[in-house]
Amino acid sequence: MNTAYFAWSPEFALVWLSEPSATHSRNVRARPGVAIAVYDSNQTWGKPDRGIQLFGSAREVSGARARRAEEIYAQRFPRYEPADFGWYRFYRFRPRRVKLFDERRLGAGTFVTARVDTGGRLGWARTDIYM
Repeated sequence: MNTAYFAWSPEFALVWLSEPSATHSRNVRARPGVAIAVYDSNQTWGKPDRGIQLFGSAREVSGARARRAEEIYAQRFPRYEPADFGWYRFYRFRPRRVKLFDERRLGAGTFVTARVDTGGRLGWARTDIYM
């Protein structure tokens, strides 16, 4: 498990900055299949929650893709300074499937799964209700 600041592109790619020798960076190099959970960490147990799970693949990027990742990241985090992260590298995640839950809007135990098509377009796949 890793907690990271991330940014996203209009094509629904997520990018983050990480030290290449960190465990999660080594894991991505060894097995690019990745699952990511995004949620508000201030949520309270027992109250209506919401979040999203993303399933896809990740990799370290270089060249033009690293420059694009850095642009996306710097746009979200204006205080980011490249000089402060000399050894760090950018990583990009491309989701193939997303699963979301929003208990206020959808009700408890309802999960909506969508596939992610080329260009980041979402297409409904299924809805599961667990009671």
